[in-house]
Amino acid sequence: MQYLVIGRDGDDAGAPARRAAARAAHLEHASVATQEGKLLFATAMLNDAGTMIGSVMVFDFASREELDAWLAQEPYVLGKVWESIEVRRAAVGRAFLAR
Repeated sequence: MQYLVIGRDGDDAGAPARRAAARAAHLEHASVATQEGKLLFATAMLNDAGTMIGSVMVFDFASREELDAWLAQEPYVLGKVWESIEVRRAAVGRAFLAR
C-alpha cells in the first residue's frame, strides 16, 4: 500500500535548529528506506523565503503498521522537527513507478 506523508515543522524560534540538528540522520534514514524500495519520492516543503518548513514523502509499505513503525524511528519525529504529521493512502500511477 502506498502512503503520502506530510510532516509540517513547528513554527517556533527553535524549529530551524531542530531541523538542522536532525537533518543528516533523517537523510540517512530516508536513504535506507529508498534502498529497500519503501520510499518512492520525497521533497522538502519551502516557504516563500525558501526556508524548509516541512516534508512530503511517498511510501510503499505492506501495511499502515509498518509505516507507523518506520515513522517511530524517523529522526524528524524523534527530534520533534515535525509538529504535525498527516498520513493518507495514495495510489502512485504506474508511469511514475517505472522510473
